[in-house]
Amino acid sequence: MGAKSATAVLEVSRLHRASSKAVVEAALSRRPGVAAVEMNPVAQTATVTYDPARTSVAELAEWVRECGYHCEGRSVPEHVCHPMEEPLPDPDGKAAPTAVRDAHREARSRPVAHLRCGGADQEHAGHEAPEDRSPQEVMGHGGAHAGMSMDAMVRDMRNRFLVAAVLSVPIVLWSPIGREVLGFTAPAPLGLRDDVFSLLLSLPVVFYSAWIFFDGAYRALRARTLDMMVLVAVAIGAGWSYSLWVTLTGGGEVFYEAATVLAAFVLLGHWFEMRARGGANDAIRTLLELAPPKAVVLRDGREVEVPTTEVRVGDLLLVRPGAKTPVDGVVEDGRSDVDESMVTGESLPVSKAPGTEVIGASINVTGTLRVRATKVGSDTALAQIVAMVQEAQNSKAPGQRLADRAAFWLVFVALIGGGATFAAWALFSTRPLTTALLFAITVVVITCPDALGLATPTAIMVGAGLGARRGVLFKNATALETVARIDTVVMDKTGTLTKGEPEVTDVVADGIPDADLLALTAAVERESEHPLAAAIVRYAEERGVPSLDVADFRNVPGHGADARVAGRRVLVGNRKLMVAEGVEVGSLVARRDELAEAGRTAVLVAVDGRAVGVIALADAPRETSAAAVAELHSLAVEVVMLSGDNEATARRIAGRLGIDTVIAEVLPGDKAAKIAELQRAGKRVAMVGDGVNDAPALAQADLGVAIGAGTDVAIETADVVLMRSDPLDVPIALRIGKGTLRKMRQNLGWAIGYNAVALPIAAGVFAPALGLVLRPEIAALSMSGSSLIVAVNALLLKWLRLPEPPAPTSVPARPEGEPVVQR
Repeated sequence: MGAKSATAVLEVSRLHRASSKAVVEAALSRRPGVAAVEMNPVAQTATVTYDPARTSVAELAEWVRECGYHCEGRSVPEHVCHPMEEPLPDPDGKAAPTAVRDAHREARSRPVAHLRCGGADQEHAGHEAPEDRSPQEVMGHGGAHAGMSMDAMVRDMRNRFLVAAVLSVPIVLWSPIGREVLGFTAPAPLGLRDDVFSLLLSLPVVFYSAWIFFDGAYRALRARTLDMMVLVAVAIGAGWSYSLWVTLTGGGEVFYEAATVLAAFVLLGHWFEMRARGGANDAIRTLLELAPPKAVVLRDGREVEVPTTEVRVGDLLLVRPGAKTPVDGVVEDGRSDVDESMVTGESLPVSKAPGTEVIGASINVTGTLRVRATKVGSDTALAQIVAMVQEAQNSKAPGQRLADRAAFWLVFVALIGGGATFAAWALFSTRPLTTALLFAITVVVITCPDALGLATPTAIMVGAGLGARRGVLFKNATALETVARIDTVVMDKTGTLTKGEPEVTDVVADGIPDADLLALTAAVERESEHPLAAAIVRYAEERGVPSLDVADFRNVPGHGADARVAGRRVLVGNRKLMVAEGVEVGSLVARRDELAEAGRTAVLVAVDGRAVGVIALADAPRETSAAAVAELHSLAVEVVMLSGDNEATARRIAGRLGIDTVIAEVLPGDKAAKIAELQRAGKRVAMVGDGVNDAPALAQADLGVAIGAGTDVAIETADVVLMRSDPLDVPIALRIGKGTLRKMRQNLGWAIGYNAVALPIAAGVFAPALGLVLRPEIAALSMSGSSLIVAVNALLLKWLRLPEPPAPTSVPARPEGEPVVQR
């Protein structure tokens, strides 16, 4: 595709079976301009990589509809798409097909129940049938509502199953099984032959309940692929058609009960499986519901409530306490605390003031804010997060690609195996031809690859969703697999393990109360713009020392500052400042040197020409850094700290956190080389950094993890994005990856093992010696149960134990507890 390739996550609904995703992938992959298609039957979405110069989102949606499925364009949060404007342009300027434009004209003429984006990212390209339309108008091809939601699909499947189940009961009773096995003796109603009565009852089952299988098989064959629908259609169609021929030619042994019970069991399994699939998509559903549907915009001094879809960049929004911020913006007026946990995962409310940014969907807690909109539609942080999670859920891990190929060939093998089974029993057995047909149908049914198709997508779906809830965003399924195999985590010190800002660690007072020392020093530092000065002022204010008046402030570049505070001359700075001002440091010099050797920055304080104290500062570890290192050790992962600081400073931090290996005094440009050295030693390395300065190292590592991304989720070089500035999310990502990979292996093992055992039994291999025979109905129940087991096993990942962050405190924790105060 080249540099001009684009990616779109399309809504593709009405996939009744997991294996039907092959139809969309096969059909779209052969279209001009399409580079790759990754369909997720659990999420009912597809990620398409395409060339905007050759095709468009509108054309992609049209091609999906030609496959027989429902598609309204991009799948994004309901409330972030802007209303459609004619003539429905795409990002590349192409207009949508006439049918789509007509659909939008209709959509604008009536209430819209659900919005999707099609064409350009901020344009509305979807509609849903209004509730007052007749059932006939809302029934699409195959007997299902064209815009059917997963819940509606589940209800539709339940109804189809109930029809098949209810009608299968009398069919079984008036069949050879009912007569000979169950001892049922009542004559068929209206004097009909048993087979004729069963034929009449089977018609609603075949042409309503089971019609989705024939419809799906037709679409699969038209797309030149094979899926589970083909197998079920062949099995039901063969049994019913043979029975129909026997009935019309005078009667004999028929299999109406096999065809209808087979349909009922497959539909039952599919009903339960779809319910499980719906549960796997809870994370995306939760994200989609975060965006508020309405926004209050200030226009000409008046408050106007408009749909969030109509908010434009530059609009001034009024956000009252308790309300959600509709879109991303910057505070122009007001102060408040804002809860951003639902977007970033940050547990504590964040203070907002004029000039600070706010995130769309975050909750305003206290004061009223006036916010200028800066990002709307798909540019908002929420839309980016949803898109990233969807792409991760739709992407295929290497194991899934292998499973997809295996599923295709398994269908082929099932069809060939069914034919071979029929031929073998017909030619080499003395049993009736009907026995050969039963064995053949059973082979076709029991080999359905639905469990194989669900094995990894469901696990990936749940794993990616579980991460999203904790602010851990996996960019693709490969990242989920890779993170599970990591044995070494390299963490950048500043901004990752530490807060990236200095904090006071020690206060040494000599001949003066420590409160007076802090008050005099803070008074001078309030006039300075140095980062160390701000840390000292913040520390003094937290301890409630009085604020003193300052006069004659003077900054001495590279040395420090001096000023008159309450009539006394105060010097704050390094040893050079003291020497230049003729101040004798005396016994404090030893303490200063001791603190410096421990990796701290020591600031000397003199009052009226006499040295009175030393204040030491250091970049403090984050509250959760030690817990993160301990969790990584519990996963048998080596932790390496990478730092540009001197050896003493780096080892001080590493020692307190329990880190295994320290690589200090590393220039930013050399970090990637250090990662490569570890890889050459045979280690599988994850690099954790800020995603900007550490970009080369993130790209070099087996797994790049961007930490503290906040709202900037589009980190190109990272495979995993941690929304919070919390190193504890690193072991969380590893636990999710390991749990997901474990479920994928369990599911694939079950699916492959099931087919390996079931196939020879279904073919009747053990029938002559052991009398072990499977009927098609039992095979259908077994096949459906296998798919259900795979789906439920993946859902168990939701209960994966993850480390919890420590309880938040109102005052940030000191790097080493309370600072040492000496006199």
